[in-house]
Amino acid sequence: MSDGQASTDIDPEPPRVAYTFCRYCPASCGVKVTVEGNRVLRIGPDKQNPHSWRDFCAKGRTANRLVEHPRRITTPLRRVGDRYVAATWEEAIADIAARMNAAITAGGPDAVGIYTGNPAGFSSSNLVFMNGWLDGIGTHNRYAVGSVDQNAVHVVAEAMYGSPLMVLTSDIDNCDHFLIIGANPAVSAWNWVESAPDGWARALERQRHGATIVVIDPVRTESADKADIHVAVRPGQDWALLLAMVKIIFDEDLQHRGDCADLVDQLPRLRQLAEQADLTDLASRCDVDIDRIRSLARGFATAPRAMAITRTGLSLHAAGTIAEWLGHVLNLITGRTDRPGGRRFQPGYVDTLRLADLAGSAPHTSRVAGRGLVAGAHALAELPEEITTPGHGRIRAMVINCGNPVVSGPDGTKLDAALAELDLLVAIDFVQRESHRHAHWLLPAVHWLERDDLLALTSSLHDEPYIQYGAKVVEPPGQAREEWRIFLDLALAMRTPLFGARGLNGFIRATRALARLFHTPALAFDPRWIDRLIIATSRKVNGRRTTWRTLMAHPHGIVLGPREYGHFRDALRTPGKRVLLAPDEFLTRARELLADPPPTAPATHPFLLGNQRRRHSMNSWLNELPGLHTAGKNNDIVMHPADAGKLGIRAGDLVRVSSPTAAIELRAILSDRPRPGVVTIDHGWGSRIFDPEGGEPPESYGTNRNLLVDTAAIDPLSQTSALNAVYVAVERIDPSPEDA
Repeated sequence: MSDGQASTDIDPEPPRVAYTFCRYCPASCGVKVTVEGNRVLRIGPDKQNPHSWRDFCAKGRTANRLVEHPRRITTPLRRVGDRYVAATWEEAIADIAARMNAAITAGGPDAVGIYTGNPAGFSSSNLVFMNGWLDGIGTHNRYAVGSVDQNAVHVVAEAMYGSPLMVLTSDIDNCDHFLIIGANPAVSAWNWVESAPDGWARALERQRHGATIVVIDPVRTESADKADIHVAVRPGQDWALLLAMVKIIFDEDLQHRGDCADLVDQLPRLRQLAEQADLTDLASRCDVDIDRIRSLARGFATAPRAMAITRTGLSLHAAGTIAEWLGHVLNLITGRTDRPGGRRFQPGYVDTLRLADLAGSAPHTSRVAGRGLVAGAHALAELPEEITTPGHGRIRAMVINCGNPVVSGPDGTKLDAALAELDLLVAIDFVQRESHRHAHWLLPAVHWLERDDLLALTSSLHDEPYIQYGAKVVEPPGQAREEWRIFLDLALAMRTPLFGARGLNGFIRATRALARLFHTPALAFDPRWIDRLIIATSRKVNGRRTTWRTLMAHPHGIVLGPREYGHFRDALRTPGKRVLLAPDEFLTRARELLADPPPTAPATHPFLLGNQRRRHSMNSWLNELPGLHTAGKNNDIVMHPADAGKLGIRAGDLVRVSSPTAAIELRAILSDRPRPGVVTIDHGWGSRIFDPEGGEPPESYGTNRNLLVDTAAIDPLSQTSALNAVYVAVERIDPSPEDA
């Protein structure tokens, strides 16, 4: 180029750095994202985040792999015969709205159903507008992933504390004695419904300073390896061990008299249950020696500061709610609630409990099974019959909102067959998964890297007062559209009042018209209006209220103050602000369990099927992403060597695992981690990823172990499917590689 000649080239935009947080799990890790143009180059931990970044894992590091998934859906797709064709959003919304209105005309509002999966739970705008649309329709046929793993938490919270959302957080840094039941925090990082960033590392730090860690689990997990004490309890019998501990604490007068007198009601009823229970029987049920149970109870009750932590492992059994309840009971009767080192209620910047009171769903009994709602949703196990059973209110049109229930729930074959009978199935997701193979419409969803989020409704689940705005870092591809917009457009097209509020639809149309007239998109009603209102009316935390300007000025998030105690009693929604220690339904269920003989394995199916946690899996999604699973993109069956030896099974053998419901095939791994008689298989594998536009064969990774679970196997209180209470048979199919 000669001197003075002007260049016509435009210099490429240099890479920029954006800060947001991961929305794959409650940890909400702060992330630093390097972007060039509209493409993510790199994702790392945001070390300036004051709250969460230390939990950063491979799921967050590889989040852009899902954004760039080669089979990602980026335009609405309509099924025509056995193939899918691209359509406009106008065509999609108009057709779906017309078919849903036809279903409602024929069968009433309950003819429309929805299933909400894990990803939707980490998008407030998705949930708010989805429920606003459903409220406008008036349907009660709402199903959610909570009945797969967490309903027991909400049932216990509602019965004892008066609100299903009153979840207690852990004071790890002051605890002297950790009693961990059915959890593997070395892998789950202390995150389930609550969030305690870097929780396991913090617990190990306490252990180095003299704290005791006790792990109750049928499997010698990674957490059990580090624990001071590991108790290999019989699966599904955690409740018997915990009730035995309660009985010993009462018998030896180890309860905390202050809390028992000042904080709780119904103590005599609980004491009566403990007196009626026989310690020898309880020890036999859980297969733990009485002297060891005494040592566990005394160690917990006499420790200066302690807490019992109950998690997913115990909730996936028919007695899961009773075990969850007894974990809370242990904390209450020994003075571990709302005290340093124990469990406490940490208010967020939003009074979630008050919002739940105002927006709580009306009671409803399911049409076929006759069961009520739990935390606003019916059990996934009920869905097949609600689709296939004739009658008014039978589901004829269904939306799967970012979920994969055929793989996540029990007996996916049964649910798959039911979904095929629908007049309309709409799937909102990134790719076409197993549960979407009968979909009439595939609607492209938006990834958390591509949207803004204020997770205000979960602000009370952090173990310290914290707020962060999750800013989007790239624009979504093609015609991918945020889920809230889909539900809003459907409400307008169906002429159903959003949130059931008459006149709101007209107001929304007016704001859209103004936005078009003045070429100002911000004038159109959207989630940011709600976000600003939430911040403007947020509660004071440690004496101050956050402003929108302050929030936007802190892209790394803000710790709003130190952890506090003393909010628990004020948060109670029970009469007299006292804990109901022994609700009727829990006492009745506990007495049923005591009266029934302990479950025994049938001769034809001698092994009890358990689960195990893999850090880089998220229920039934992410398993297909390249580079996420260094140990292989599949799941296997793990057996105790003694059990395998009796069957002539060697490591690497292909085996058939069968239940009365189904049979699957996997490779065998031999390990002494599970107790004899227990086999474990990772949950969440076996979903096919289809190619609706290219027509290539589906890709599949691993095997769906939940096919072995009968939909009738549930916890009657929480309606959670008993995914870990299935008896199976195992047989060798072919020789191991060593025999070849």
